[in-house]
Amino acid sequence: MVRVWLSRLPLLADALGRAHAPAHDQHSFAASITELIDARNRDEVWLALSVLTGRFPTESLVLKTARDSEFDPHALFAAVRSETTRESASWRVVVEREKTLVDVGDTSASTLATGIQRVVREVAKRWAAMDDVRFVGWTQQWQSLRDLEALELARVERGIARDGEEDPAHADVVVVPWQTSYILLEVSAEPPRSDRTRAMARFSGCHTTALCYDLIPVTSSETSSPGMTGVFAHYMAALKYFDRLSTISKATAVEYLGWREMLPAAGLIGPDIIPVLLPASVGESDDAAIAGARDRLIIGEVPLILVVGSHEPRKNHLAILQAAEILWREGHEFSLSFIGSRSWRGDEYHDRIRQLQDQGRPVESVTHAGDSLLWAAYRVARFTVFPSLNEGFGLPVAESLSVGTPVVTSNFGSTAEIAETGGALLVDPRDDDDLTAAMRTLLTDDDVLLRLQIEARSRPRTSWDDYAESLWRALQQG
Repeated sequence: MVRVWLSRLPLLADALGRAHAPAHDQHSFAASITELIDARNRDEVWLALSVLTGRFPTESLVLKTARDSEFDPHALFAAVRSETTRESASWRVVVEREKTLVDVGDTSASTLATGIQRVVREVAKRWAAMDDVRFVGWTQQWQSLRDLEALELARVERGIARDGEEDPAHADVVVVPWQTSYILLEVSAEPPRSDRTRAMARFSGCHTTALCYDLIPVTSSETSSPGMTGVFAHYMAALKYFDRLSTISKATAVEYLGWREMLPAAGLIGPDIIPVLLPASVGESDDAAIAGARDRLIIGEVPLILVVGSHEPRKNHLAILQAAEILWREGHEFSLSFIGSRSWRGDEYHDRIRQLQDQGRPVESVTHAGDSLLWAAYRVARFTVFPSLNEGFGLPVAESLSVGTPVVTSNFGSTAEIAETGGALLVDPRDDDDLTAAMRTLLTDDDVLLRLQIEARSRPRTSWDDYAESLWRALQQG
């Protein structure tokens, strides 16, 4: 361990812009860091622990070490000695002081393609062309930031999800941010990661920013997965020390502004909050893709109603199935296709799908659909339905409207915000009759359908290129 500490000591001194006394053994090393570091300065303690151990300290460790140093000049060395592991001693450590570190740890190692992963990938592959960006992930057990593996970086830069087995998280290069910029581009869903990020935001001297998607685990906790509310609390505890947050809608900004209003009770000001709306954009569909979607999803000449979104209670899919059964019993002919991944607490939804299929109803749940099928599905559907109970943005609403396909969606929050410029029927998602009536209207009233199609096609167009540029400007420049 001593050899490792000695090799990292010049790196620490260089980051601080100070000379250090020569050291060749444990005793002289302890003396050197005692002279080099002002152990009462918590920022310097954070940096010293991160560089010398290769592991980012928690807030409590930084505070304890700084306080103990008031009475014990060797407290910092004791903390370095206890926190260095054989694993962390094998890593190469670098201090980043110039480039912006963009944290994509989950997305670069995930098989998921949910809304968050899609946003991260669309933004990251555009930022990858910028010279002043360095993408990072985390070591195993969320101990410290690290450079991405080549395959992970390629996935981020190409904006594609992983195929096949997951790669091991090798920590060849640990990256310590010091007085530079750090962007958390995804939700930190792991408490150890959030806890270390909190200390980094508080003590590293970095300009820390994040892209925030929603506050659903707080405002609609009954629809979240078990334990998510507690996990989310760790994430929010880190964000309170950040400098700036960008939200994906004005509605989400309202939620975060409400959260920030509470922070003065804890003696904190909280971050700036700037909404930057996600774009309304989907990929192109050629004739072959359209034909393939028709063959896959269309039954005879009956119209297709499309529902896009993961199968979880918040998406309100049971209400859609209830409305569909009422309409089928009234004699209306249509097929209903759900496209989205499986998620938590979806058993009742899947059971209901099977019951309706056993009764001969034309309904299906597609859990594995590539982008080509999804983009074409939006275009061949008569209309889409998205009556979510709470949504940070509602990409399926924006995507459907971007190709001119009308939407039935919720009359509040971000979905109502998206629908302001036309193309949608707004409903109370908690009122089954209201939802049924809107679906009935778009099935039977061609004049209303045409009016909404015209409105949707007249909406202003936005792109992921525009969004990535606007987000960078909001986070880095204000």
